[in-house]
Amino acid sequence: MKTNTLIIMAAGFGSRYKGGTKQMTGVGPSSEWIMDYSIYDAYQAGMRKVVIIIREELADLMQAHFEGKLPTDLELQFVYQDVKMIPKEFDFPERTKPWGTGHAILCCKNVVKEPFIVINADDYYGSQAFANINQFLNQEEKNYCMAGFFLKNTLSENGGVNRGICEVNVNLNLLNVKEVFQIEKQENEAIGVFENKPIHLDLNCYCSLNLWGFMPTIFEELELQFQTFLNQLKEVEKEEFLLPNIVEDMITENKVTVKVLPTSDEWFGMTYQEDRELVEHKIKAYCEEGKYPNPLWNEEI
Repeated sequence: MKTNTLIIMAAGFGSRYKGGTKQMTGVGPSSEWIMDYSIYDAYQAGMRKVVIIIREELADLMQAHFEGKLPTDLELQFVYQDVKMIPKEFDFPERTKPWGTGHAILCCKNVVKEPFIVINADDYYGSQAFANINQFLNQEEKNYCMAGFFLKNTLSENGGVNRGICEVNVNLNLLNVKEVFQIEKQENEAIGVFENKPIHLDLNCYCSLNLWGFMPTIFEELELQFQTFLNQLKEVEKEEFLLPNIVEDMITENKVTVKVLPTSDEWFGMTYQEDRELVEHKIKAYCEEGKYPNPLWNEEI
């Protein structure tokens, strides 16, 4: 039976997380990674294929971690993202930083032919978002969607965070996403930096945590826009080809409608090393409540 696919972006370096590879940090009671819980929630929502985007040097560790753990009816594939994976007419030998989330998804073109969900490996999203997006993709043939988290449920106690702040219309269709940096809660609001200026944000506004639902039609758009991005590249070591920017361009050009699906689940992740203790505490509590088995993969699901 053909089902939707879960794509996990796990090739990033995590410059703000000091000490190890954050997407491969054990945070569950039995050293589960955050992405283990995302895979579990996606499986519960009905998905039976997972594609993990990684750097090639992580392949052996990734394969060893999942070996013999996942349900037998769940297909797992790895896709490499490498800075050299660009159209042959381009050459940027000085570039060492990954090209960004848009390029990561483009690397999956040859292995994903069905509707798919995109997530970050080091973010915990909760089960509601997976169920909502999977249901949307099962009912839709053309348009895209994203999980809309309330900003107040996504902030860190250990420093400022970057968020894609969403503007929506009355039908909860996405109008645009603006990247706001160094967002911190201050009393009854949040304050961040947008275009090098302070910006005040409603704690109940929607934000994107890179949990998207796409049709495979996006791959053609990614190819076109990545070509344009490389042609216009000025700061070779800094500029990134980012998924929210691509989606916003498609909305502006009336190529697609993107539905924002609200979720009240609490997001948490591993932005900073100091976040690890909080993540471990929350997952332990979920296990004690019976939301997840412990160990996660040693029981029938």
